Amino acid sequence: MVDMNFGLFRVLMVAAALCGLAASAGADCRDYPGPGVDWSGCDKSRRILKKDDFHGANLARADLSYTDMTGANLSGANLAEATMTRTRLPGANLQGADLTKTMLDRADLQNADLSGAKLAKVELPRANLSGAKLTDADLEKAELGRAQLRGADLSGANLQRAYLARADLRGANLAGADLTEAQIYLADLRGADLSQAKGLVQDQLEETCGDDTTKLPAGLTPLSTWPCTRAEGEE
Repeated sequence: MVDMNFGLFRVLMVAAALCGLAASAGADCRDYPGPGVDWSGCDKSRRILKKDDFHGANLARADLSYTDMTGANLSGANLAEATMTRTRLPGANLQGADLTKTMLDRADLQNADLSGAKLAKVELPRANLSGAKLTDADLEKAELGRAQLRGADLSGANLQRAYLARADLRGANLAGADLTEAQIYLADLRGADLSQAKGLVQDQLEETCGDDTTKLPAGLTPLSTWPCTRAEGEE
């Protein structure tokens, strides 16, 4: 009786595992773009997907490198761990999207709406986020080295332990942003509004570039090296 019960248990376990595999194999890479489409793990690199509607789509772990998604609707989409190297996303709607651990190095996100998006541990080195809306976005431990964030709205964003070395933050709005332990070494803060930023301490400002238009929280003072200038495109 014990042997029979154990055998039945093994059969049930295998059946459950097969059901789990079937459920996780729902992606169909041949499906056309559309709300809720499941392209998880699919290769969709070097495609033209301008202004397509991917609202609520599952694009987790998909390869979207070099794809043109200008003006696409990706609100609420799951893009966790996707590869989006040099992907074009200017003007795209990414409100509330999940981009946890997504690779977006050198991606173009100019004027994109990423408000409320999940961007923890996202890779955005040298990405262009000029004019992007990142209000209340979660950017904890995000990699933003040398990123272009000129005029971006980062108000209320979580930037705890984010890496912003040499980032261009000229004219960016960081009111209410949490910069606890964020690395802003050599970041360009000219015209940036940090007046209500949380967690920012004097030591973090060392080696940054600012001027008399940089707004700092109460208790912090401009560096003696300010005002400073930096040539366009300086490495």
